[in-house]
Amino acid sequence: MLASPAARASHARPGMTGGASPAKPVIGVVLKGYPRLSETFIAQELLALEQRGLPLVLYSLRHPTESRRHPIHDAIAAPVHYLPEYLHREPWRVLRAWRRARQLPGYRAARAAFWRDLRRDCSRSRVRRFGQALVLAAEMPPGVIHLHAHFMHTPASVARYASTMRASSWSCSAHAKDIWTTPEWEKREKLAEGAWTVTCTRANADHLRSIGGPAARVELVYHGLDGARFAAPDGTAARPARDGRDPAHPVEILAVGRAVDKKGFDDLLEALARLDAGVAWRFTHIGDGPLAPALARLAQRLGIAARIRWLGPRAHDEVLAAYRDADLFVLPCRISDDGDRDGLPNVLLEAQSQGLACVSTPVSGIPELIEDGVTGVLVTPRDPARLAAMLARLAADPVLRARLGEAGRARVLADFSLDTGADRLAQRLAAALRAR
Repeated sequence: MLASPAARASHARPGMTGGASPAKPVIGVVLKGYPRLSETFIAQELLALEQRGLPLVLYSLRHPTESRRHPIHDAIAAPVHYLPEYLHREPWRVLRAWRRARQLPGYRAARAAFWRDLRRDCSRSRVRRFGQALVLAAEMPPGVIHLHAHFMHTPASVARYASTMRASSWSCSAHAKDIWTTPEWEKREKLAEGAWTVTCTRANADHLRSIGGPAARVELVYHGLDGARFAAPDGTAARPARDGRDPAHPVEILAVGRAVDKKGFDDLLEALARLDAGVAWRFTHIGDGPLAPALARLAQRLGIAARIRWLGPRAHDEVLAAYRDADLFVLPCRISDDGDRDGLPNVLLEAQSQGLACVSTPVSGIPELIEDGVTGVLVTPRDPARLAAMLARLAADPVLRARLGEAGRARVLADFSLDTGADRLAQRLAAALRAR
């Protein structure tokens, strides 16, 4: 039986320690932050693992910063323990952990690995990772026999150091920014030392295998979509035939995603500003992010602010309703100057599940979902002029939008099921339990 939300909240206290030993072996999951609305794909996976009988306990490196929770977070039964987000705020906890960790069988090896890493990356973040690993290794009950980290950068470092101290195994799910902004030496060592790594796009898998060599244990496992939560309503294709000629019924353009550079939302605003004055459109953005104020100012400078709604983060039901009300979904992803990029944005899967025509770019794993001109449209990144031309074409052609939307929906249903990926990950984690 799942614990109630109130009961689970009791686990989410700063300074919470491992407590009593679990009655049976469990998997510890190391997360960057929990819960997070922008990472519901992780919560979806955690729930799917629990539904397959995997016992989990969650270790979060950061406390939640959002007041909103996704309903799926309340369905997850695993307790949540928070490691020190900043070591100087919990010095006695860190000191106690260090004293206990020094008695663990792999402490010296973990300390040596940390010093090697610190010489190559002399940063506060590196020190914080080792301090969090000390607390994790010291407070983790004996029943936690395998750690699985979500993201290859900080969470994987913490899992690696802690598992070394405990002489236990660890694995990793690599996603997007964590792959492309982590130094190659660090990726290579983590690929060699971890039991295995899964990643969510073929582009990611090929990259990691090229770094890790023939011995790299890297597997492609798509996140997939939960068909029950994103069931398409009857008559998905029967959207209003808006063609941009009636100002009373403008073409509804939607984007969902954090306001960060790699999403390319400034390119989208530039493209919208280039549309002919006679085209009736309205743009809605759902999501938060550090660049949101700058994007709103850009819309003002471009003279299109009156046609834009900035809704901020929204609950699942509201996002789903937005997909169903829209005529066109646009996500002009790009590679940021620091190498950051998306993997395969789940919002594209979500939009296509509702029969919504999608426009994006051929970055990372997006072409694994969208076949240009068949299941959606791909345009060159950082090219507002070309994006504007495609938006104008699709705004004027509801028949083309319907065809692309239905083809995209069929592709998601056929090849991007949550069950397929969750089954494979559950098999790997169950094998780790049996091995110990």
